[in-house]
Amino acid sequence: MKYLSLVLLLIASLNLFAQADDEVLFTVEDSPVLVGEFKYIYEKTNQDNADYSKESVEEYLDLYKKFKLKVERAKDIKLDTIQALKKELAGYRKQLANSYLIDKEVTERLIEEAYNRKKLDINVSHIMMSVPKDSSPQDTLVKYNKIMDIYNQLKAGKKFEDLVSMSEDPSSKEKNGNIGFLTAMLPNGFYELENAAYNTPPNSFSKPFRTRVGYHIVKSLGKRPARGSIEAAHILIRTSEYNADPVKDAESEKKIREIYDELKAGAKWDDLVSKSEDQTTNAKGGSVGKFGIGRFDSVFEEAAFSLANDGDFSEPFQSKAGWHILKRIKKFPLKSYDEERGQLQNRIKKDARYEVAQEAMINRIRRENNFTQYDNVVNNLRNSLNDEFTTYKWKANPKPSNKVLFTIGDESHIQSELEAFLEQSSRKRQRLGRNGDVKATFNALYDEFVRVKTLAYEESQLENKFPEFKYLMNEYQEGILLFEATKTEIWDRASQDSVGLAQYYEKIKNNDKYKWKDRAEVSFYTLNPASKDQIKAIRKMATKKSTADVLARYNNEKVKPLKVRRDTYEKGKNKIVDAMKWSPGSLSEIEISTQDNSLNFIKIEKIIPVTGKTLSEARGYAVAEYQDYLERNWLEELKSSYKIEVNQKVLDKLIK
Repeated sequence: MKYLSLVLLLIASLNLFAQADDEVLFTVEDSPVLVGEFKYIYEKTNQDNADYSKESVEEYLDLYKKFKLKVERAKDIKLDTIQALKKELAGYRKQLANSYLIDKEVTERLIEEAYNRKKLDINVSHIMMSVPKDSSPQDTLVKYNKIMDIYNQLKAGKKFEDLVSMSEDPSSKEKNGNIGFLTAMLPNGFYELENAAYNTPPNSFSKPFRTRVGYHIVKSLGKRPARGSIEAAHILIRTSEYNADPVKDAESEKKIREIYDELKAGAKWDDLVSKSEDQTTNAKGGSVGKFGIGRFDSVFEEAAFSLANDGDFSEPFQSKAGWHILKRIKKFPLKSYDEERGQLQNRIKKDARYEVAQEAMINRIRRENNFTQYDNVVNNLRNSLNDEFTTYKWKANPKPSNKVLFTIGDESHIQSELEAFLEQSSRKRQRLGRNGDVKATFNALYDEFVRVKTLAYEESQLENKFPEFKYLMNEYQEGILLFEATKTEIWDRASQDSVGLAQYYEKIKNNDKYKWKDRAEVSFYTLNPASKDQIKAIRKMATKKSTADVLARYNNEKVKPLKVRRDTYEKGKNKIVDAMKWSPGSLSEIEISTQDNSLNFIKIEKIIPVTGKTLSEARGYAVAEYQDYLERNWLEELKSSYKIEVNQKVLDKLIK
C-alpha cells in the first residue's frame, strides 16, 4: 500500500493509447508483452527523455526483457499463489479502483467545475419558499406546490418581478428578489443554487430546485469577470441607528470629511486610524481582513473593489454602519488551477456537492449497464419485515433465497446476498430504526446495498474499459513478484549463505577497495583544566612511557585529572593526525578545548602498513558485490531457461 499515493499521481498524466498498442512486442515463453504496456512503462520511467530514439528504445527494451524474465521465474515457482501477496494485491486494487472512480469522475470534475466558475461572478434574483429544517412532509408538500404554481405562471408568461411578492425571503424581496452577485463556491447546502446561477442563461429563469433553506426559482441577470478577493482597511465614524438622529449624523459626516481632507493633504493613514470608531479593527491599522464578494454591505464592497491600486483610499461613503473611508491593502486575483486545486479539493470533499456528484455517477453506471430491478421481489421482502428488523434479534432467513433482486451488466444479485448484508449491518439497522419506521430503514439499507454492488461492478470492468488502469495493476502485481523473487534468489541468499559469501570474498579480497591504507593507532590525552600545571610533565612522560604507565602516575584516586582513549585512523581520515609525523611516539601540539577548557594532545602509538581487510571488516561492501554477482549469474540462467522472441517489425514501428 505504501506505493499507492505515488501511483495515483500518475493517473492524471497517462497518455492516450493508440490502436497499435494491442500488438505483441515480444514474448517470454508463451507470455506476450504488448506495445501499450511497453509504451506506458517506457514513458513513465523516462518522462521527458522518452523520445523513442533507436538507442533509447533498445536500451530500455533490454532492461524490460530482464525484468520480464524475473517475473516469469516468479510465476514458475508459484510466488503468485502466496495468499499474503494475493491479499496485498487485492487490497491495493480496491483502493486504487475506488480512488480511480471517485477521483477521476467525481473529485476532478468538481474541482474543474468550481475553478471555472470562480472566474465569473453571476448576478441573480430569486423567489423562495421557505422550508424549515423540522418541516413535516405535509408542510413541505405545500411549499413545493406553491413554488410549482409560480413556475407554471412564469412559463405562461408572467413577469418574474410581478411574482417576487410571493417570495418568502424578506432580505431580497424589497429588491425585486435580487440577491446580488454570487461566485463559486457557495456555502455547503447551496450547490443547487450555485448550479442554477451558473447554468441559467441571462434574462431567463431556472426550474424549481431545493436547497437547505427551501425551494427556489432563480433568474439570471448577467455576469462579469470575477473580482476575486481583496484585503482592505477602513476608518469608520458611526451614525445613529436607522439615521434617527440628524444632528449626530451630520456631525459624523463632518468628522469623516475632515479625516479625508487630512489624508489628501498627506497625513499618514496609521496616524488617523485611531480616530476610527471601529474598536475591533483599530489595533490592526483598520484592517477588516481579506474578503470576497457577498460578505459585506454592497456599498462597502463596491467601494473596496473600485480602488485601482494597493494603497489607494476612497472618498467618504455611507453604509448602514456609518461613514467609511476605505484603503486597499492588497488585491488577490484568482490563482492558477494548480495553485487553487488543493484548497478546492479540501472544500469539495466536505461539501454536500460531493455526495450529489457521487449519486450522479452511480446513476450513470446503472444507466450504462442496463440496471434492472425486480420490484416484486424487493417489495415482497420489504413487506415481510416486522418491528424485529430494527433490533439486534433479526437474522437472515436460514433457507437462502435465490430470487433475483436486480441485474447489472452480466451480474445478478439475489435476495440471500441482501439478507446477509442486512444482518451484518446490525448497528446501522438499529440506528436507522430508532424512529420505528421499518420500511424506511429497509429502503436506506437496500439503497446502500445497490450502491455497493454498482460500484463493485464498475470496478470489475476497469481493466476492460481503461488500458491505463490495467497497466497500473499489472505493474504493481509484477512489482510484488519481482520483489519476492529477488528477495528469495538474491538478497536472502547473499545475507544467509555464509559459505558462498566467504568463497566469493576469497576471489575479490585482493581488490584495492578491500585493503586498508596506512593506518595510525593513536592515543587521545585529555586533562582536566584544574590540573593544567601538570600537562608538560604528562606530555614528557608520554613520549617515553606507555599509556598504562602515564595513567598509573597521573590518574590517581584523589584527583583523576587525566583521560585517554585509543583509536585507529586511515591516512586522510583525521586532519590533525594527518599533519603529524607518521612514526611511533610522535606527539601533536597541546590544544585547549573551546567547550570545556580541557587540555588535549595526541600520541601516535604505532603505524600499521597496508593490509587486507577481513570479511567481517568489509562485510557491507562484500555482500553488495556478492548480490551483484548472484544477480548476473541468475540472469544468465534465466536467459538459458526461457525463450524470448522480439517482433522486429513492431519494434521498428516504435522507433522514431
